[in-house]
Amino acid sequence: MKYLAAYLLLTQGGNESPSAADIKTVIEAVGVEADEARISALLSSLEGKGSLDEIIAAGAQKFASVPAGGVASAAGASGAAAGGAAEAAEEKEEEAKEESDDDMGFGLFD
Repeated sequence: MKYLAAYLLLTQGGNESPSAADIKTVIEAVGVEADEARISALLSSLEGKGSLDEIIAAGAQKFASVPAGGVASAAGASGAAAGGAAEAAEEKEEEAKEESDDDMGFGLFD
């Protein structure tokens, strides 16, 4: 992930196609040892895929098709009732957490 972040920083800084040496310089600037194999793997995976904006747009389309289950979809389906249920569940969680602190013989602010 740090290699991709370095690549993105370089492109945002105006370097259209960062080289392995550029990425290595950014990584080592923060005191981390750079792994040449990971840098070359990143560059080879991005090679021939178009611009960075196109790659990000294609990824965003893939994420749009992923279902997001859980409380978010329940809230969308049943509106305020689900929101109220989520708040009640949150309150129960907080109460249970407080009780577990008491069971240990100390609390956060004792």
